[in-house]
Amino acid sequence: MAGMTQIPTNRRSFLFTSGAAVAGAGAAWALPGRHSSSAAPGAGHTQTLNRTTPARPAVRRAAPHGATTLDTTARLVGSGGYRRLTSGPGWPLVVRGELAAASAGRQDRRTALACFVQFTDLHVVDVQSPLRTEFLRAGSPGSWRAQEALSVAGSVSLVEQANALGGGPHTGRPPAFVMSTGDNIDNHSMVELEWFLTLMSGGRITPNTGDPTSFEGVQNSGLALYWHPDDGLRDQDKKRGLPSIPGYLEAAMRPVVSPGLRMPWYSTPGNHDDLPGGCLAPQDPVLTEYITGARKLFSVPDADMAAFKKVLDSGDDPKSTVLKDILARNAGRARTVTPDERRRMATPHEYLRAHLNPAFAGAGPVGHGYTDNHLDGDRMYYSFPVAEGVIGISIDTTYRSGHYEGSLGTEQLQWLERTLAAHSSRHYDEDGRLVRNAGADDAHILVFSHHHSPSMTRRPDAARAEERRHDGEEVIALLSRFPNVVAWINGHSHINRITPHAHPTAARSFWEVNTASHVDYPQHARVIELVDNHDGTLSLFTTLIESAAPHRTDFDDLSAVGLASLYRELSYNAPGLAGMTGAVHEVMAGTPADRNTELLVRRA
Repeated sequence: MAGMTQIPTNRRSFLFTSGAAVAGAGAAWALPGRHSSSAAPGAGHTQTLNRTTPARPAVRRAAPHGATTLDTTARLVGSGGYRRLTSGPGWPLVVRGELAAASAGRQDRRTALACFVQFTDLHVVDVQSPLRTEFLRAGSPGSWRAQEALSVAGSVSLVEQANALGGGPHTGRPPAFVMSTGDNIDNHSMVELEWFLTLMSGGRITPNTGDPTSFEGVQNSGLALYWHPDDGLRDQDKKRGLPSIPGYLEAAMRPVVSPGLRMPWYSTPGNHDDLPGGCLAPQDPVLTEYITGARKLFSVPDADMAAFKKVLDSGDDPKSTVLKDILARNAGRARTVTPDERRRMATPHEYLRAHLNPAFAGAGPVGHGYTDNHLDGDRMYYSFPVAEGVIGISIDTTYRSGHYEGSLGTEQLQWLERTLAAHSSRHYDEDGRLVRNAGADDAHILVFSHHHSPSMTRRPDAARAEERRHDGEEVIALLSRFPNVVAWINGHSHINRITPHAHPTAARSFWEVNTASHVDYPQHARVIELVDNHDGTLSLFTTLIESAAPHRTDFDDLSAVGLASLYRELSYNAPGLAGMTGAVHEVMAGTPADRNTELLVRRA
């Protein structure tokens, strides 16, 4: 697209996003109409947007030094097709005043209201599953991830970092919980779900399926299409610089022990949690049999790869039909693998039941947002207390019949409106008239979902055919009717982006905080802190964190910690990414204004 910096297609954006994630890719961080200071990026600096007077740096010594990206970040060094990581300077705090003015002295007046951590898009993955479509890599080198066999070790390291935070960097308040905003697993299978729940609640995970003694995935297939770390095959990734690491696959299958989160955690569903591949029909009998079966397709003819790519790129619905045709036509090319019933698809009822299993309670709460009442109708939306005077609302934005985009059904939209009204003593109706509700339990409101607003559409959902679907613009319109809404926090895009949703009535404005994934570069999560400035405004601090693994890697260190470091470094070396310009890296990591921020909003 003219005037826009392009990023390479990776497996995530190629298969499972709406394409809206790359909009505005070439934009500078000082957005049009906003003022920025000339402070150099780095820990301890504060930059201000849309205000001519920079605010003083916030005190942020509650978290241990190095625990957040205010202190240090992973940086690529060297040159060539494969670049190593090192520790670089932190990123600045950027004060964003598009929705409310940043007044002087607020640091001395403010009161901490809430602190929590957002995980998103962990994609805990069974890389040996027969239903995976790695063969698409033939048409796009980035549509398969070299690092994904290490998703469990990498995610355990993120849990360790959350446990080590101590307190929010701006308030010193200990995080009260972790919210995981969807795509917790990758391929909608029961074994992945068990790994995710164990990861979050604590226990031993053996990230291996099929043959318990040998790897049966693409990385020892003998096909140069994939990185073979254990052998001398001159595959396409080694040609661009990826290393040989003897013992890698054995180490990747080795048991890992997660300490579990030392704080409560909540779960929001994403399209990969509800759908195989994040976009296929979940209970199709052919695909249901194939995922647990003894045949796996490692490559397909170019024509079949192009046909599947075409239907994915078009956003059309018959993806499952096209894939089934490809599997049938290429049955003779499939290889024999060890069948594994643990790979079976999780129904929505089973997904809920697994969360409610006391064995996965961890630090609580049992159900992680869901209760036995949610089993009636397999509902995956709920509200919960964030802190005194602060309410969280988790919504389910998935298309259960099979699509990577998101939406809300009318029943859930009406529930959302009722829930917002129950915590708002005043709001506005659809015609802009003020409505007062003296009986409301007034609270600041944070909304959580997997999909961000650009990825929510209005297409029919065959699983709920009687319901009209509602897109992101309709959700924005609803949230803007309730001044108590502070922010909508989500994932899905795998990109850090923070968007102000301004309204002519200033009190009806709110922020949308979209956080990058933990599976792809730059592997981020967020510490989010809400404070009252006692001047008619609230501030929402959004501080990015990385996992606890060291930035520097050692190819001879195949311990869980060493694998977690390698997981990060491989993600930074995705095809085309290591050689990108800084501007394009900024697209995925976000501009400074999308990373460590103070977001001001009018207090309702």
